[in-house]
Amino acid sequence: MCGRFVITSPPAAVRLAFGYSDQPNFPARYNIAPTQPIPVVILDNGARRFRLMRWGLIPSWVKDPRQFSLLINARSETVLDKPAFRNAMKRRRCLVPADGYYEWQSGGKPKQPYFIHPADGAPLGLAGVAETWVGPNGEELDTVAIVTTAASQPMAVLHDRVPVTIAPGDYARWLDCAEVSAEEAATLLHPPAEGALRWHPVSTAVNRVANDDAQLILPIAVGEPAPVEPPKPAKAAAASRRAAKAVSGDDGQGSLF
Repeated sequence: MCGRFVITSPPAAVRLAFGYSDQPNFPARYNIAPTQPIPVVILDNGARRFRLMRWGLIPSWVKDPRQFSLLINARSETVLDKPAFRNAMKRRRCLVPADGYYEWQSGGKPKQPYFIHPADGAPLGLAGVAETWVGPNGEELDTVAIVTTAASQPMAVLHDRVPVTIAPGDYARWLDCAEVSAEEAATLLHPPAEGALRWHPVSTAVNRVANDDAQLILPIAVGEPAPVEPPKPAKAAAASRRAAKAVSGDDGQGSLF
């Protein structure tokens, strides 16, 4: 599966890699989590565009998102058939730029996190499916899920699922929902080629969503403890949370920017 990822390439490099016309400016992020806005590339009237979408797909037929499970991943094996993803796979395929992601290997307590990244250093294009949810008062929310598939060896030693990475040469086919059917696009949903990704253990500091810095992706010796953070005074911590919520305007979900 994919539950946390990073985007560290400069905005100009991401724009060049995915060929969209927009020129967003954003900082490096080292611990992007579900419910946060994430960068997404779509095809709109024949042109690639950059968008921000909430990570956690909400199908258009959902009446109350608060009563609906958080869909951060869509399984490639069922994405054509599951009611939650079927229409998105047909009409709203997208790419999620990333420079790597985290996976937790079971077997120990706590589970050991690993940082997985492309061997060539180029940004990854994760396969995504998107939906726009419209609320009872006309409010709109763009949402997205990342497609996963069964892991192949040797990556299966970390986890039995991996996010699908679309090869740059296949970006056009994946994004073109008008000319490329969902069934044809589904043939692109396979695990990364052997040797395409590398990984190393990282600190369990990544377990805490509030941690978001370059130290998170540095390799460590397995079993090395996470760095101890100085405690924040209660009043200062509460004030910080209120300020962040007011600035983001997203009910505490956080902001990519």
